[in-house]
Amino acid sequence: MSGVSEAQDRLTAGVVADTARSTAVLAWRAAPWNLVALAALTTGLAAVPVVTAWLTRLVLDRLTGVEGAELFALAAGLAATGLVAAVLPLLRQFLGARFDRAVSLRAVDRLYSAVNSFHGLARFENPVFQDRLRMARGAAGQSVGRLVDGGLRVAGGALTAVGFLTALYAMDATMTLLVTASAVPALVAELKLSRRRAHTEWRVSAAQRREFFYQMLLSSLDAAKEIRLFGASGFLKERMLGERRIVDAETHRTDRREFLTQSLLALISAFVAGTGLVWAALAARRGQLTVGEVSMFVAAVGGVQSALSGVIRSLADGHQHMLMMGHYLAVVRAGPDLEGPPQPLRTRAHLPALRKGVEFRDVWFRYAEDHPWILRGVNLFLPYGEAVALVGQNGAGKSTLVKLLCRFYDPTRGAVLWDGVDIRQVPVPQLRRRLGAVFQDYVPYDLTAAENIAIGDVETLTAPDRIREAARRAGVHDMLSRLPRGYDTMLSRTYARQAQHDDETGTTLSGGQWQRLALARAFVRDEPDLLVLDEPSSGLDAEAEHDVHLRLRHHRAHRTSLLISHRLGAVRDADRIVVLADGRIAEEGTHDALLLAGGTYAKLFTLQASGYQEEA
Repeated sequence: MSGVSEAQDRLTAGVVADTARSTAVLAWRAAPWNLVALAALTTGLAAVPVVTAWLTRLVLDRLTGVEGAELFALAAGLAATGLVAAVLPLLRQFLGARFDRAVSLRAVDRLYSAVNSFHGLARFENPVFQDRLRMARGAAGQSVGRLVDGGLRVAGGALTAVGFLTALYAMDATMTLLVTASAVPALVAELKLSRRRAHTEWRVSAAQRREFFYQMLLSSLDAAKEIRLFGASGFLKERMLGERRIVDAETHRTDRREFLTQSLLALISAFVAGTGLVWAALAARRGQLTVGEVSMFVAAVGGVQSALSGVIRSLADGHQHMLMMGHYLAVVRAGPDLEGPPQPLRTRAHLPALRKGVEFRDVWFRYAEDHPWILRGVNLFLPYGEAVALVGQNGAGKSTLVKLLCRFYDPTRGAVLWDGVDIRQVPVPQLRRRLGAVFQDYVPYDLTAAENIAIGDVETLTAPDRIREAARRAGVHDMLSRLPRGYDTMLSRTYARQAQHDDETGTTLSGGQWQRLALARAFVRDEPDLLVLDEPSSGLDAEAEHDVHLRLRHHRAHRTSLLISHRLGAVRDADRIVVLADGRIAEEGTHDALLLAGGTYAKLFTLQASGYQEEA
């Protein structure tokens, strides 16, 4: 997505048409009758000031010399118009707020449907995409509704302006041209300002994201202990304020230009209105205009300027929201991030169960063309029903290999095969239904205990027995049962759902308890063909680690599994141990065979064992 920022402040006619069409379709599908009602109200509001000005002129010109009944009818019409003018804006505001909610809901739904369709991690690890996604969230919440509302206001303002210009032209063509011409520089200036505002928002998005990061750190429970113990709060606060100053400085430059430009436009508008007023007064003195016509002229000049000013503001605001919608449409139209299978395979009901094994065939991988290779020609076979352990130093490529196995990325070269079938030929959801996993960087969700486990298979939300069985197998059932609300206890004190007359604020778990909960999350999935265990016992004490590995050994019996661990004592009972070094397979074999070989594994194991012996 390089070059995005340069393209965000330019709108071609084709882009405008496409964005307007997409926004209109989205709005119509979200609330069609509400949109029709808003259009009708906008038309009525556009006619009210013109009708009021005409009736006022007629009343003033007929104060003498007409029957009382006719004057009463005109006055009653004027009063009714005033009543309509008072009620319609309130009704439009009510329907507009309802419309905004409906459109925003549909836009957010469409946005996150698109985000959920991204099966890989590359876009989420791209800071440019994160900035664009943040802008798209803002557009979904505001820009869609404002674009439609702005379009209606432009149409209404144009109708009002045409009505007043017609009346003005009937009195003096020169003044009509002068008032119209004065709107041209305002239109050009406002469009330039809106472009600058949108460009400023894009430029400061990275600083705003960093500011939000520092705010989260300063208010996060997870970071509170370290920050306070190490006295780092002042440092982080200054970092946060530094990012805020960057944003404020850029915004101030835009605000200053906007103030100077709009002040100049206001002077031009005041000059035109003053000139018109002087002309009308002189014309009335010469007998060229009646009192009613003078009032009509004054109302027409003010009405045209007000209507055109509203149109210009709506166009400028719409221009800015169109730029924002560009980010929204870019996300929802981004398309798949991973190569999909051919059409015949795409419609298969399910991926056949694993019967032979998973093979990495000459796999090379790097995260970008200018990045170093992480994996270099890896050839690895995970036989069906066997436990394979993967060990190696930090940066050897172990986690990357897991990402490829789960198809968060595709190999740069080579292939990952499932019973001889390239997993790129298989729908991603079908592949992942066959996998169970415990990740080192598991997520402690701010949900109930039951929901935290059911995240591993959301269908089990309606099967509490499966949730409890998974917890028992992970050794966490007794602890969860003792919580204030058992499995329905919120495991958070930040987002606890507080019912009426309920002061429960949720509870928190220790690191080891969360580790077992993450294990239950993997166990809740029915019979996975392949179990991926990435440092499943990190952070546990020796007794808990031993217990967890006994449970894992029982769970993975007769299953294909890949175990990654820095603690070599935890992998010694694997059927085969593979040593990864510098992106290549350095050694593989059983624990005893690798010790006899005296290679990298033997050195690492001896080093770790000597550390335990010294402690003993």
